[in-house]
Amino acid sequence: MYTPRLLEAYRNQIVPEMVKAFGYKNSLESPKLQKIVINVGMGEATQDIKMLEAAQNELAAITGQKPLTTRAKKSIANFKIRKGLPIGCKVTLRRAMMYEFLDRLISIAIPRIRDFRGLPTSSFDKGGNYSFGLNEQVIFAEVDVDKVMKTHGMDITIVTNAKSKEEAFALLKLFGMPFKK
Repeated sequence: MYTPRLLEAYRNQIVPEMVKAFGYKNSLESPKLQKIVINVGMGEATQDIKMLEAAQNELAAITGQKPLTTRAKKSIANFKIRKGLPIGCKVTLRRAMMYEFLDRLISIAIPRIRDFRGLPTSSFDKGGNYSFGLNEQVIFAEVDVDKVMKTHGMDITIVTNAKSKEEAFALLKLFGMPFKK
């Protein structure tokens, strides 16, 4: 079975550096990636369901996994949303597919962002998870720009089992995430 490039780098380079930097007694104490969640909210899908289907197809092409349709939890009259209407889609990546997606995100997609100055370092939560948003899906090589109905953004959350923000920051920095200086 094929092992993703970032998983090998994690096992051979990142774990020893984390053990040395944080003084862990055991290499198994070093934080790991648990999952990556990609969420696309399409509020306009209440008017035109084809937009949601197009977003699902693009997300499936980007991640290699079929997205789950998310539905409205409650009705909001100002946004013309009824409870139970499909308003978005999400994908949860784990194991090998997670490392493959992270590799493509760091090495191919993020460098294609226009006027990119680095990802914000303030987006870590107390549990060591990192969340950020992308403004357009066309930065991914898998998306055919000519077939895009409407550009939309996506929220990406990288879930780790780090005990602090500092550990999670060091882990993602070693993976090669381009943070602001």
